[in-house]
Amino acid sequence: MAVYTDVPEDLLAEFVAGYDIGEVLAFKGIAEGVENSNYFLHAGGGYYILTLYEKRVDPGDLPFFLGLMDHLSAKGISCPTPVHARNGEALGELAGRPAAIHTFLDGMWIRKPRVDHCAALGTALAEMHLAGRDFALRRENALTVEHWPALFAQSSDRADGVMKGLSGIIERELDELGRRWPSGLPDGVIHADLFPDNVFFLRERLSGLIDFYFACNDLFAYDVAICLNAWCFETDLSFNVTKARALLNGYTTIRAFTSEEYAALPLLARGAALRFLLTRLYDWLTVPEDALVTPKDPIEYLKKLRFHQTVTSARDYGLD
Repeated sequence: MAVYTDVPEDLLAEFVAGYDIGEVLAFKGIAEGVENSNYFLHAGGGYYILTLYEKRVDPGDLPFFLGLMDHLSAKGISCPTPVHARNGEALGELAGRPAAIHTFLDGMWIRKPRVDHCAALGTALAEMHLAGRDFALRRENALTVEHWPALFAQSSDRADGVMKGLSGIIERELDELGRRWPSGLPDGVIHADLFPDNVFFLRERLSGLIDFYFACNDLFAYDVAICLNAWCFETDLSFNVTKARALLNGYTTIRAFTSEEYAALPLLARGAALRFLLTRLYDWLTVPEDALVTPKDPIEYLKKLRFHQTVTSARDYGLD
């Protein structure tokens, strides 16, 4: 979450008047995240999140995102759901941007996840994968292996200014992953961005998943690999195998891995690390200085990538 687009009070009041949620009582920008402009909205009908979709988001993808949240919620997955306006539409326009209002999800994200948090996350991820199996819409992953070279091309000429030799490191990894990336593994709707700040806990219980704006159809095990990167490294970037084991056990008790997924996990973890290295590198070099958002350090994911390059078996992640 972040704020890139300011919303004047008169435009906000006019927009909210199209919904049965009462008048605006309070309105405040949310600074965390990097993709869209998000606001905390308190109206007469309760608490909500207002999202303005910025230029990186393809408006054609929004029916997928909004429909997916409605679908998952109907399947029992705790997540924000779009509030439909009086005209029946979940998507409108505000301040020149596509915009939507979502229900507010109680809970807080955990800054320092413990082993039990990782176990709960694994379970919730598997439940989400199963719940999305019959979702009618489909969205290809625009940030997967075949797209990474084009993404890197937007930063390659300045990469060595972030760290000497970074460009060559990335080019070699792109080449290897492009040749070895697995196919034919179980797939379906994945979240693709399930970092700790997208998972809420309430009184030690996982209370819901948020921010589905990278969701797409891709390999289930790749989604797990993203979570290993996001949840199982300590602040000194050492890998915590106990947390990884808890996450993987939580997942596989709900949805078992195939032998092919088990074998592919180290390579998928490398790919997940490279994907976030590339997007963080791009943001580091391009986010406007006056944006109410702090770009995240891409070198963190280089260090994670280097760890995964040493892994030879899923046993190193605690998966027996």
